Amino acid sequence: MDVVVSSWGELHDRLYEGSWDDHIGRFRSSMAYRGLSDASYQLKTSLMRLGGGYQRLEGNLLRNFRKYAQRNVVPADSMWNWLATAQHHGLPTRLLDWTFSPYIAMHFATANTQRVECDGVIWCVDYIAVHKFLPGPLREILDCEASNLITAEMLNRVVKSLPELDGLAKDPFVIFFEPPSLDERIVNQYALFSLMSNPCALLDEWLESHPDTFKRIVIPAKLKWEVRDKLDQANITERVLFPGLDGLSRWLTRHYSPSPGAGRE
Repeated sequence: MDVVVSSWGELHDRLYEGSWDDHIGRFRSSMAYRGLSDASYQLKTSLMRLGGGYQRLEGNLLRNFRKYAQRNVVPADSMWNWLATAQHHGLPTRLLDWTFSPYIAMHFATANTQRVECDGVIWCVDYIAVHKFLPGPLREILDCEASNLITAEMLNRVVKSLPELDGLAKDPFVIFFEPPSLDERIVNQYALFSLMSNPCALLDEWLESHPDTFKRIVIPAKLKWEVRDKLDQANITERVLFPGLDGLSRWLTRHYSPSPGAGRE
């Protein structure tokens, strides 16, 4: 379902609606958020964007990443820690990046100044609803841990490899899992990942076949610059989300870029 907002206030209301939890008497959302600078973009993984027979390359990519990376780059030697680390450092994988923070999703929907004249979008996916469709062994570990999310360590107790994961069920399923706190970037971005049981399955299509699990909040192009400026004032910037000189340079470049219409009569 697409919801087109018309103001900063409505954007907040839509992002936080339904977050009240009667059981604990607190505002605790079960949504994962992903912001995209263009509402027409699909939820394609970096592995898919390789093109060709990308699914046949997945094992080669991960095997060589593990072979050449320093052994101390992961907290424990499991496929899921390696997969999260590889995604985090730019290797094409079947993972997609998400965040628990609506503000960080807003950042990624508005930070690309090359797409400022396109409508942006924030995907909001209810990971509790998604996890109802998990195969038995994964549902069991969630119930055993009284948890709504799977960690890399929990996942490793059930399956040790991607082929083993793919074989758990005939139909594709989606896992939202929390990576280890590899560095400040993952911590600051309040990050989690989605993982599909089939590298060729598009998350868009899975969600569309389960419409009660998600919504899309569209940020019209004319609203983007206001959202961007207010996020900057709230310190939701590249300088914070990408700690280091690269993030600082990206923030300053965008911060001093002229807005559309600047200098016009």
